[in-house]
Amino acid sequence: MAFLQHMVTDEDAGVRLDKVLAKLNNEYSRQEVQSWIKENNVTVNENAQKPNYICKSGDVIEWEVPVEQPMEIKPERIPLSILYEDDYLLVLNKPKGMLVHPTQTVQSNTLVNALKYHCEHLSTLSGEERPGIVHRLDKDTSGVLVVAKDNETHQHLKDQFKTKQVTRIYEAVVFGVIPHSQGVIRAPIGRNPKNRLQMAVVPNGKEAETHFRVINYFNQYTHVECELKTGRTHQIRVHLKYMNHPIIGDELYCRKKSSLITGQALFAKTLGFNHPQQNKWMTFSVDQPKDFINLLQRLGNMS
Repeated sequence: MAFLQHMVTDEDAGVRLDKVLAKLNNEYSRQEVQSWIKENNVTVNENAQKPNYICKSGDVIEWEVPVEQPMEIKPERIPLSILYEDDYLLVLNKPKGMLVHPTQTVQSNTLVNALKYHCEHLSTLSGEERPGIVHRLDKDTSGVLVVAKDNETHQHLKDQFKTKQVTRIYEAVVFGVIPHSQGVIRAPIGRNPKNRLQMAVVPNGKEAETHFRVINYFNQYTHVECELKTGRTHQIRVHLKYMNHPIIGDELYCRKKSSLITGQALFAKTLGFNHPQQNKWMTFSVDQPKDFINLLQRLGNMS
């Protein structure tokens, strides 16, 4: 078990325990977090509480994250939006709300379950529980993802990510009006010393570089395109927060609440890489998802 502790801030006072805990453990689903509470792996001020307990400022939440045990991942017939496929890899458009791989308490309806049904073979370099997975997108981030079918292809793609040879472009909508039409954010990212469940710009962090370009301005909002030059965890979300322009709907890094969209207004638009076997550059792009389009329309009507 991993033992963790958090003191409730004024911002989270009045919010349900399961929601606060899910925010702190954003790599897990709310359903998983609720199971921790029900199984008495969570206490508030050293007392067990129910998931609907309303947190108060100063409450001390302590919890244990169950250690993952080997699991059997079952193939599931889940539709995939495939952009390209051959004998070595496939490129797809991951939907918002889908976990990339199973966790200890969520073992169905993930991308890996769908891949195991669709593909006869998948690479194993990321472990048996993450077959084919070369890189990840957050659960609430949709967009282009490449999957490897064999280990040689996987290693080649992994090396391209590591040596910054891959093109990765995202679109986001942020709070506030960014004063520059384009720019480069170079700020090292590491674990947030005040909240180990978050990443942050810290002096001893790893090199991180994001290029941005403003697509459009709205009243108190900006539609922006971001290109990753490095691939740190939550990089775009952390860098935009660092600029004081957090992404709309980002519950982990944005204190401002918004009913304009469910989940963060961010998607992976374009992915480009050199095909490991064909030695040919390939680029794939997807259209804006429906909720993103609806958000832009609403902001346009408000301006």
